[in-house]
Amino acid sequence: MDYVFDTYALLEIISGNDNYKNYLDGGVVINTFIFAELSYILIRDNHPNAHKLLDKYSKFILSGKPQLIKEAMVFRYKNKKKGLSIPDCISYFMAKDLNIKFLTGDKEFKDVDNVEFVK
Repeated sequence: MDYVFDTYALLEIISGNDNYKNYLDGGVVINTFIFAELSYILIRDNHPNAHKLLDKYSKFILSGKPQLIKEAMVFRYKNKKKGLSIPDCISYFMAKDLNIKFLTGDKEFKDVDNVEFVK
């Protein structure tokens, strides 16, 4: 099964969290917003394999449709008290559009429909 991965999920995979092993068997989908966030964190943290990992994950980027981005920002605004990130909201709507689940461990998405929540 394919999933739209958020940055949290990718970082957990990179750090070796066993709870995410099963999700590597399916397809990985990310967007440029998630890729930018992942790039920043790996570079900021001076990860020894940053460039290799970014090359690997760059192959999974799909573009988000402009209409999805608008819908995601309406969703973010309506839920502003939750502190949802822009990349996560866009990824969530991208997953819905692709008829696949959004994979995350971010507590703000724990009980949201169409989310695969893993810690």
